[in-house]
Amino acid sequence: MSPSAGRTDRGGALFGAKRALARTVGAASRASGRGGGTTLPGRVLLRLEPRAIARLGTGLPGGTTIVSATNGKTTTAGMIAALLAADGRRPVHNRAGSNMTWGVATALLEQQGSEGLFEVDEAWLPSVAEQLGPRLIVLGNLFRDQLDRYGEMEALADEWARTVAARAGATEFALNADDPLVADLGRDGEGGRRPGVLYFGIEDASQALSELQHAFDAKHCRRCGHPYEYARAFVGHLGHYSCAGCGAQRPRPEVAATRIELRGMDGSAVTVATPAGEIELELPLPGLYNVYNALAAVAAGLRLGVAPERIAAALGRMEAAFGRVETIPVDGVDLSILLIKNPTGANEVLRTLRLEAERGELDLWIALNDRIADGRDVSWVWDADFELLEGAVRRVVCAGTRAPEMALRLKYAGWPTDRIEVIPAIEASLDAAVDADRRLDPPLGGQRHQSRPRLFALPTYTALLELRKLLSDRGLAKEFWR
Repeated sequence: MSPSAGRTDRGGALFGAKRALARTVGAASRASGRGGGTTLPGRVLLRLEPRAIARLGTGLPGGTTIVSATNGKTTTAGMIAALLAADGRRPVHNRAGSNMTWGVATALLEQQGSEGLFEVDEAWLPSVAEQLGPRLIVLGNLFRDQLDRYGEMEALADEWARTVAARAGATEFALNADDPLVADLGRDGEGGRRPGVLYFGIEDASQALSELQHAFDAKHCRRCGHPYEYARAFVGHLGHYSCAGCGAQRPRPEVAATRIELRGMDGSAVTVATPAGEIELELPLPGLYNVYNALAAVAAGLRLGVAPERIAAALGRMEAAFGRVETIPVDGVDLSILLIKNPTGANEVLRTLRLEAERGELDLWIALNDRIADGRDVSWVWDADFELLEGAVRRVVCAGTRAPEMALRLKYAGWPTDRIEVIPAIEASLDAAVDADRRLDPPLGGQRHQSRPRLFALPTYTALLELRKLLSDRGLAKEFWR
C-alpha cells in the first residue's frame, strides 16, 4: 500500500470516529429531553471536522437541492420533500428547520439517502453551496429581517449574487421573478438570462394589494439605483416592477399562478401554468405566501424530474411544516400556530386572519421574544399592519419577553385595551388563553362551522420553540426533530 493510500485510510478512519462521536452526543442529547437534537451533533462534528458537510455531501450521488429565503423556506423545502416522496424518493433533509451549517451537518450525519434537500439560512447559503455544489438552488425572497444580525438585505443579495455567479453553468436555479432582488440574480453581466434559470411568480392581478404596504422593502434597482415602478404588488415588495433608469424589469415566469382563490385558513385553489402544461392545485395551506411557496416547489419539482400529476397530488396532501400553520388540539381547543418573525411575514398572517374573521371574532395568543434567534430589535412590530384586525379580535393574550411592547403596539393599532391581557410566561399565558377560549360562547375565530373553538397562536421563533416543547412535554405534539 502506498504512503498516500495509508494516509487516506487513516484519514477516513479518523473521520469515521468523529462521526461516531457526534452521533453519540446527539443520541445523549435527545435522551436527556433537553432538546438540541437537530443542532448539537452537527455542531460537534463541525468543531472536529470543519469540512464535514463537503465530505458527507460526496455520499449523495443524486446531488443536492438547496432552498433559501427570508420567509417560507421551511414550508417550501417541506413541499419539495413531499413531491420527491410522491416520486418514490426520500432525500436527506433537515426537516425540523435547523437551517444553519450545524443543522445541515446533523441531517447528513444521521440520515441516509441518495440525494439531499436542505433549507439553508440566508446568511449561510454561500458556505453551504460552496461545500455541497448543489444541482439545484431555489431562492424565494429577501425581506428585511433581524437587521441586528444580518444587516441590510442588499448585503445578503450581494452575497447571493456572488454564489449564483460562481455556480453558473454547474447549478440550475429556480428564482422568484416577483422579487427584484432575487430575479436580478438570474441575469448575467450583460442583462441576459443566465443558463439554467427557471422563474416562478404570480400573474393573477386580482390578488394585488390595494396599495404598497408600510413594510415595503425593495425600492431601488440593484443595477442603477433608480426607484422601481410597481404596476402591482402581492406580498411586501413581491410584484410586477420595472426600472425606468436602466430598463430592467420583472422577467416573465415560466411557472406562473394564473388564477388564485384564497379560502382563509382552508387554503387556496390555484391554476399554475408551466412548461409541462397547466397544473390545478388544491392547496390546503392558507395565504398568498403559501401560493409563492407552492410555486417554488412546482418549479423545483419540474427541475428534479417529478411528473406534473404527482406534483399536484402531493401538494394537495401537504401538511403544515413545524410551526407553520400547524393545528394541535389542546384541552378541547384547536390551537393553530402561525409563525411571525418580520413585518412582511406577519402581514400575510394578518391578511389570512382577516379573511377568517368574516366567520366570527378571533381569539389570539401572540408571543414576542427578543432572543438572539429572534433578533434583539423588536421595533419591526410597528411596521406590521396589526390594524388589519382592528375590530376583529375578541380577546388576545400577549406573552414572551417583550409582551408589554406587543400589547402597546396592539393598543396603537386600535385594539380595545379591555380585550388585551399581558402574561409574559409562555406556559401560564397559553393555559389562560386556552381556558378562556374553551369557556367563551359562542365558539371563536371562524369556528361556527366547526365543533370546537380555535385559538390562533402567533409566536416569534424562539417563542415557537418554547411552545412546541411545552406541547411535546405534555404529549400533545411530536418532538420537532423526529
